[in-house]
Amino acid sequence: MKKILITACIAVSAVQVFAQSQFGIFAGPQVTTSKYVIEGDKQKNSSKYGFMAGAGWKIPFENKLYFSPAAFYSLKGYKVDLSKPAFPPDKDAINNNTTLHTLELAFLLQYDFTSKPDHFFVKLGPSLDFQLVGKEKFTLNNGSVVNRDMVFSFGDYGHYSANALVHFGYETKKGLVIAAQYTYGLASIDNADGGPGIFHRAYGLTIGKYIAKKK
Repeated sequence: MKKILITACIAVSAVQVFAQSQFGIFAGPQVTTSKYVIEGDKQKNSSKYGFMAGAGWKIPFENKLYFSPAAFYSLKGYKVDLSKPAFPPDKDAINNNTTLHTLELAFLLQYDFTSKPDHFFVKLGPSLDFQLVGKEKFTLNNGSVVNRDMVFSFGDYGHYSANALVHFGYETKKGLVIAAQYTYGLASIDNADGGPGIFHRAYGLTIGKYIAKKK
């Protein structure tokens, strides 16, 4: 009987949380680059324009604190000038220009600064980053240019990495959300032994809307 009561209480609590949760979609432009390091030396990077779009939840946790998981597509990339040999892309490469299509799963906590319907908020937390496919274009020492698909394996680029995310934004009573976001790569996307450290960096602006708002 005790187990039944506990199960019932958990079920009621779950229903109440779901009834108060909000589901939304978002999209926006971003500027991406990388922290690119070879043998401890940071390489010169240039930024590229990207894009992100996805969906997320806002689930009540405690007072003005919410659990805010999200899944989204993110177009990333970087341009780097290489002062030392690096593999990948190639020991004879002097630069590299990459474009990466990625999927991120974010596990964020959101804090609303007030309980008013119109309010500022901040989100913080980690994300798992899946590099799906990519292109790279680089110049070799002899002047020839290589344009190819990025190779993902245990000895080349890696399919998996991790980031820390920060969002600061404003939410209206109608469910419109505008936020500035920053991505700080925590794990290198390079798997090669002795290869460069390549860490994502991105910042941008997203506009979103809660399409199922429940009180």
